[in-house]
Amino acid sequence: MQDLAGKVAFVTGAASGIGLGIAEALAQAGVKVMMADIEADALERAVARLAATNADVAGVRADVSLKADLQAAADATIDRFGKVHILVNNAGVGGGGGYGDWNDAGWDWVIGVNLMSVVWGFEIFGPLMEAHGEGGHIVSTASMAGLVAAVAPGYNVTKYGVVALSEGLRPTLAARGIGVSVLCPGFIRTRIMESARAVPERLAGKVPVANPDALPADFAAMVAKAIQNGIDPLYVGELVVEAIEGDWPYIFTDNEFESGVDMRFAAIKAGFDKIRGRVPRR
Repeated sequence: MQDLAGKVAFVTGAASGIGLGIAEALAQAGVKVMMADIEADALERAVARLAATNADVAGVRADVSLKADLQAAADATIDRFGKVHILVNNAGVGGGGGYGDWNDAGWDWVIGVNLMSVVWGFEIFGPLMEAHGEGGHIVSTASMAGLVAAVAPGYNVTKYGVVALSEGLRPTLAARGIGVSVLCPGFIRTRIMESARAVPERLAGKVPVANPDALPADFAAMVAKAIQNGIDPLYVGELVVEAIEGDWPYIFTDNEFESGVDMRFAAIKAGFDKIRGRVPRR
């Protein structure tokens, strides 16, 4: 999609962090943006801030862990803008409990927001893009934890899933005029460490909070500091705009975790080396 001006985008998790940075960058590129988020007050403030710059934006509250909410948000987008060209599956949460602490509610929440909303995003918005025949693009936010399992189990599982879904659907949707990119950010200045604020009422009190004994205090402090001093979300948004225009399969924000990816691939290669030359029994 070389010329984004006048196109329509739908962005989840758009009231803060990476989602807001992407919405702002798209708006600066002349894209009309429907911003979706579970936090109504924060969403109202974000929409008002972008609208004050003469951006053509609107907001819709949605709990993306509920398919019906995502469908209603898609309907609201069509009602407001007529069509959709760009989908950004960005909403995400951390937490859900570590080994020995997790429970079904934690898994339901993290999988619902981080993975199933992405699945439903493709399912709901893909046909809308195909219908108008003007092409489209889908960006889904994973994480470097989608390539190196270094965070909480639920987070790792869902982010690996987003990477796999994006890689698998890229050739399928390319044949239908829709590009697919997966965003794997590093440390970005977001409120990911405060994800508990977004636990929906139906799961209130049921989702396990992070066990303070599960991580060394110095490591937790390092992560918090890295996020506080992380990359500007608007810069991430600008990368996403460039990626949509250039049809990038992968979007990285920096090279900080490249060595970790190299180590993982080396371990995988070593696994193949161990059985090289052996003839499997049939």
